[in-house]
Amino acid sequence: MITYLDFVVQSHQFNRPLGITSICSAHPYVIEAALRNGKAKQIPVLIEATCNQVNQYGGYTGMTPADFVRFVEGIALRVGFPRERILLGGDHLGPLVWANEPAASAMAKAGALVRAYVEAGFRKIHLDCSMPCADDHNFSPAVVAERAAELAAEAEAASQGASLPLPRYVIGTEVPPAGGAKAEENRLLVTRPEDAAETLELTRQAFLKRGLDGAWERVVAMVVQPGVEFGDAQVHEYHREEAQTLSRFIEAQPGLVYEAHSTDYQSREALRALVEDHFAILKVGPALTFAFREAVFALAAIEEVLCDEPSRIVKVLEDAMLSNPKYWVKYYRGDERALALARRYSFSDRIRYYWATPAVEQAFQHLRSNLTRVAIPLTLLSQYLPQQYRKVREGWLANAFDALVLDKIQTVLEDYNLACGLG
Repeated sequence: MITYLDFVVQSHQFNRPLGITSICSAHPYVIEAALRNGKAKQIPVLIEATCNQVNQYGGYTGMTPADFVRFVEGIALRVGFPRERILLGGDHLGPLVWANEPAASAMAKAGALVRAYVEAGFRKIHLDCSMPCADDHNFSPAVVAERAAELAAEAEAASQGASLPLPRYVIGTEVPPAGGAKAEENRLLVTRPEDAAETLELTRQAFLKRGLDGAWERVVAMVVQPGVEFGDAQVHEYHREEAQTLSRFIEAQPGLVYEAHSTDYQSREALRALVEDHFAILKVGPALTFAFREAVFALAAIEEVLCDEPSRIVKVLEDAMLSNPKYWVKYYRGDERALALARRYSFSDRIRYYWATPAVEQAFQHLRSNLTRVAIPLTLLSQYLPQQYRKVREGWLANAFDALVLDKIQTVLEDYNLACGLG
């Protein structure tokens, strides 16, 4: 059964390469915006969960893979987006969450993780065993490949008898790690073609050694580092001239494209260049919750002007981050002023981990309720949400809380639409 992902991959054999946006978020407004975008463009939507976000133990969202599927399907039902047009992906599936354990224990849990994802209906599976475990003393690319094949065998076994398409696999990993942790470096190192070739060949051999010939034919992409990243206040833009040898390498690998992680905050032109250079799968996550946060902060400023009992959501968020710093304290550096600035405004957007906390959720609903009961003056809309103001004035957008928030997220997705060839 041919999927939309297969169609995108095949387009790179011709002169009009397409891309696909990978939505890496569990935020309900982000998921809704992505599904509404897909509905408007009449295309399938790729939504991915990561191993630390969603796993058999709940992850930091508290959701198992089956829970995540129900969560996405519930939003799709409300939006009117067909379930069969949702492509679900699992990102960095491997021993990452349990890397501080011995390899045998970590890989057993990683195998259960992959089975849970496939059994729940995820059909794009990124196998990532690039991290050493606690007792790994001779860790090597060959070990990474063998472990990826081990997990592919688990996925194949879990998919037997399913009515859904067989899994499509993504191999490899980006360097540095995703999320902006290393992005303050002066220049990122683009993956060398010879390293990509080694990853490909070692993984191919490991698959075939296990009799996974059919699974290998469904390896559609490889994760590499094209030279894009972001940090607290810095974005490494794509310099396509530095990735040309890498781009040419994949052209000689029929049926394969690259998957680019951390494409958040890239310019529209850079995103399109990535797709043209065969980085066909564009992952985005923090940029979408960053846009959500911008919308909330703008609406909170409007609320302060209009309402006698405002939500004070900005302060509630700050209090939540200070009382439970584990999601940001390892990522932000500097004096108190710098830390305060990063907590609220960093491109890394660690604030995204706090929206679901009870106090913040209560403040958000207070904000939403306040601004649903009053009419937002166009003057304030122009001041704080100028792009949405223009759309409201032109009759393209309702001057309503949810519509304004969703459209702010949609402005990010519009860049990806154009990059992926959707116009």
